[in-house]
Amino acid sequence: MKEINEVTRERAGLVGLNCAGLAGFDNSDPDAMAELEQLLETAGGQCVFTATQNRNSPDPRTFIGEGKAQEIARLVQQNEVELLVFDNEISPSQTRALEEIVKCRVMDRNGLILDIFADRAKTSEGKLQVELAQYQYLLPRLSGMWSHLTRQTAGGGRSPIGTRGPGETQLETDRRHIRQRIARLEREIETVKQVRATQRRKRRKRETPLVALAGYTNAGKSTLLNALTGAGVHANDRLFDTLDPTTKSYKMQDGGEILISDTVGFIRKLPHHLVDAFKATLEELTYADILVHVVDASSDVWQSQMQVVESLIAELGAQETPRIVVFNKCDLLPGEFHPRMTGAVHISARQGQGLDRLMEAIEQTLSRFKRQVEFTLPYDRASVLDMLYREADVKQAEYRPEGVAVIAVCDSQTLGRLREWVPDTRPKEEWED
Repeated sequence: MKEINEVTRERAGLVGLNCAGLAGFDNSDPDAMAELEQLLETAGGQCVFTATQNRNSPDPRTFIGEGKAQEIARLVQQNEVELLVFDNEISPSQTRALEEIVKCRVMDRNGLILDIFADRAKTSEGKLQVELAQYQYLLPRLSGMWSHLTRQTAGGGRSPIGTRGPGETQLETDRRHIRQRIARLEREIETVKQVRATQRRKRRKRETPLVALAGYTNAGKSTLLNALTGAGVHANDRLFDTLDPTTKSYKMQDGGEILISDTVGFIRKLPHHLVDAFKATLEELTYADILVHVVDASSDVWQSQMQVVESLIAELGAQETPRIVVFNKCDLLPGEFHPRMTGAVHISARQGQGLDRLMEAIEQTLSRFKRQVEFTLPYDRASVLDMLYREADVKQAEYRPEGVAVIAVCDSQTLGRLREWVPDTRPKEEWED
């Protein structure tokens, strides 16, 4: 069976460019190329060869230069390669020029990631977001796909019968259709955003804290959610295994309840189309009370992966949200050779190690939102006092003729249940619908 699978996998070559004209993560280094190979395998392809090029600046026509393109064309022919994947983002015109030289399909890292997302999305929301990103990626590349058609010409020239005059070419028809589809998808995603906003307002009314798991793809966020809540989220050791967000409740030791939300994993050079399309989902990060940044401690490049995640969190406007750094997969590290960072928690979600320390850190961070309140509780509402003994720190419960004089230290969730007697001192915009 393995041999059959190997035969059916698409044979592909990987190409990367490293030059001073490209900034930061846009360059292709050995780590980026290794990650690109993982992406290819995730998409169902087989890496046949890898080629890199060093230049002072990208070539305007072929990106890697004519000579290198010819060299890769020979590798494509010798290895019967069907697909060439570039680690860098290449323009539609560069894609067309390269396809003419290498005589096989050419795509870039963005196109590969979009293909993986399309395969992984299971919910209607996820499919909407991926479809929008795909159309936005496809629109500027349409002309190359229709290069086999004769274009309509205004100043003479030959055109196929039926395409002359003021009518649309197939290319123009497709562009119009895709723009209409993009507009429709954007309206549907806006509806999704409104639904999520309604859910957030209801959550804020209940004052249930939200803890959002963020991190690089394959850092172990879904495994951690499963370990904490028994969510049963599908979790495998592969890139982008989870696209659709899952939120589960968790009962704290003090009786309080929090919500823990899993989010889509980040990756270097994540296509902007995807970031924009998935903002309806990623907005959860901006509304979270705490971000748990899950880091794969077993990765040799965990520091650069952290940098990618932090930059995307900042791009989404969540850089001020309280953060807990969690180094996961510590069971894969020898002895005490663990990454060091002030305030970080070291765990193994798969082995269940260190989860108690993580929850202590979350509880301590949430405790910053607690406050002491004093109020008089009517005797006919004595059940509220029972709730306070279970879920808050009751400092005083003195029985007086007018009712029970209560002094208690409460978290935000419990305070939400005391609004009848305790004024809400938060800024108006935080509680107003």
